[in-house]
Amino acid sequence: MSTPTTPRIELHRGGDRMKTRISWLDSKHSFSFGEHYDPDNTHHGLLLVNNEDVVLPGEGFDTHPHRDMEIVTWVLGGSLVHQDSLGHNGVIYPGLAQRMSAGTGIMHSEKNDSWRLDGTLPAHDEPVHFVQMWVVPDEPGLDPGYQQLEIDAELDRGDLVTVASGLPRYRDRTAIAINSSHAAMHVARMPAESSGFTLPDAPYLHVFVARGEVDVEGIGTLAQGDAVRLTRSGGQLVRPHGAAEVLVWEMHARLGGG
Repeated sequence: MSTPTTPRIELHRGGDRMKTRISWLDSKHSFSFGEHYDPDNTHHGLLLVNNEDVVLPGEGFDTHPHRDMEIVTWVLGGSLVHQDSLGHNGVIYPGLAQRMSAGTGIMHSEKNDSWRLDGTLPAHDEPVHFVQMWVVPDEPGLDPGYQQLEIDAELDRGDLVTVASGLPRYRDRTAIAINSSHAAMHVARMPAESSGFTLPDAPYLHVFVARGEVDVEGIGTLAQGDAVRLTRSGGQLVRPHGAAEVLVWEMHARLGGG
């Protein structure tokens, strides 16, 4: 696949994102999503969706279909019940890596776990706060699938952790696999005293501040909800102002093959 030849940096402030707000949902969209469409903002690299959602207790997304998409969900606070037509059901919480491959077709629902799926704990009244990201698979028509793994211990070290990847270079160190051999998602959960991390080199990078505030070398300060899209770049130092959590998509191709 061809790669871009000109470096480019696009800074996107969190307050400028498209928004969906209803009684039980506060959703902010980094890219065109649903009824929010901007022809100049449909994707970056292979990343089509980067939604930051807050869902009230006892509410959520009823059963709905997906097809030919790798969907990674990252919970920042609270807990989210996942149930799908393959028979998977469980609770996603902070520090749990989770991926659903829609493939030829899958139905699923996502709800705030206010009633505690396993019935062993009392109900709670905490909203669930999560980021859901969609990337394009290598090919359509794959078998649908699901994978999850708890990685809290790795995250607590404060380094950049490879959470979901299909890139061969991360085969031995990724938590969960995705069907995209040109993409990887990394997370850094940094304490206040962290010296930060260095961005990987890649044709396309999407850096999203999920929590806190950071400085990105050569770019400036990014607050919670801000993102920077880099083309033909990498190597910049990312340092936190206090505790911070950053999600990084490393991509070596783009939608359409260019």
